[in-house]
Amino acid sequence: MVNPGYKNFKGEDWVDPTPPPAHLPLVDEVGSTGAPLKSASFFIGTLCKEYNEDFMLCKNENRNPEHCLLEGRKVTRCAIDALQKIQSKCQDEFRAHWKCLDGKNQDLGRCRNPEKGLNECLFTAFGWKKDLPGAPTNKPQIHERTPLTS
Repeated sequence: MVNPGYKNFKGEDWVDPTPPPAHLPLVDEVGSTGAPLKSASFFIGTLCKEYNEDFMLCKNENRNPEHCLLEGRKVTRCAIDALQKIQSKCQDEFRAHWKCLDGKNQDLGRCRNPEKGLNECLFTAFGWKKDLPGAPTNKPQIHERTPLTS
């Protein structure tokens, strides 16, 4: 079936053959699907906060996609580094959590037990603590107070 407006699109994956600008360093893709990224997202957000903010400021400054490629590459490298660190010390806990998310429609609330194991492992290994942006500071984080039922 052909989609309206895409008469010449045959349905296969398309990759832009245009090489990136020569003045920018090459960076690998993160190479992860949604569930592992969601599992690690709060830690990536904390670890890569400065790079993310630089990228967003750049995007506000100039809407030309090429203008912010360097900042985008820094965000990607930081995310790759965070995922590699998580895998290096907490591979089993990480896998248990993202597999749970993958099987339960990526609903964090239904995966609190494996999440707790991952959070404890990352705190023990790296001293990383999961903090939700914008959460009240005078109350326990939701992932710490919700009954563990998964």
